[in-house]
Amino acid sequence: MAKVITEAQIFACSQSTILAEKIAKDYGAKLGNVITSTYSDGEFQPSFEESIRGARVFLIGSTHPGSDHLMEMLLMLDAAKRASARHITAVMPYFGWARQDRKDKPRVPIAAKLIAKMLETAGATRIITMDLHADQIQGFFERPVDHLFASTIFLPYLRKLNLDSLTIASPDMGGSKRAYAYSKALESDVVICYKQRAKANVISHMELIGDVTGKNVVLVDDMVDTAGTLTKAADVMMERGAKSVRAVCTHPVLSGNAYERIENSQLQELIVTDSIPLRQDSSKIKVVSCAELFADVMRSVHENKSISSKFLM
Repeated sequence: MAKVITEAQIFACSQSTILAEKIAKDYGAKLGNVITSTYSDGEFQPSFEESIRGARVFLIGSTHPGSDHLMEMLLMLDAAKRASARHITAVMPYFGWARQDRKDKPRVPIAAKLIAKMLETAGATRIITMDLHADQIQGFFERPVDHLFASTIFLPYLRKLNLDSLTIASPDMGGSKRAYAYSKALESDVVICYKQRAKANVISHMELIGDVTGKNVVLVDDMVDTAGTLTKAADVMMERGAKSVRAVCTHPVLSGNAYERIENSQLQELIVTDSIPLRQDSSKIKVVSCAELFADVMRSVHENKSISSKFLM
């Protein structure tokens, strides 16, 4: 009679190995052995070096650019499916391509929907992710999606700062719901930035809705890419009399000249998670790990326990 594996097995995509090691340690398990073979033309093939037949498998990997990160997750899902894993959970701290969640002009793809279908076709039976760019992306899946909020990590950090005259700010209208949730938890005021873009990643105009005079402002957002919006917002707020400006952003994509912009900006501090590894160090960037959050949720999923507390702002 075949042996039934009851313990969950955790594996990492190469781009998230450091975070996966932290998650496995907090979970109380060893990270599984995966070997990736690479051909001279760049094609690669991941291989599980231990049996996963009948197991609950967690595959940890953020899908930030480039596209090889997504491809590696898809290949590992397919390999786990063909190796007869019983449950295959894609643990994606950062769900890439999420900004393409709708058609904002004719003849463009809805990439987030496509990625959801690709993950399911490859073999994912469950998705665990954090701070999706748009909540409705959960509806693109026909499988269960556990959408966690990084506020469970950031709120304790912000409370420890003990800032007087605290005001929460959203860098755009789309993030107002998140800003109001933080303000409710911290019992603070809210201000909103209204921006107009000339094109992607280029801001042509920004206005501030609300008063920041004499306030310690904390900007909250799901991700920081080029940091153009955050640094522009910080400049506007300091010009309007803010005492200090910090930013809390879940996913540090930080492309292009983002690090230079942050260093030269009036931001006092940028607080991020380790959902995406930083490309370089910065005196202004503070990393708060999301490993314990994911380990707790993975354990609850494996033991069929409620994880509703992790959904609360």
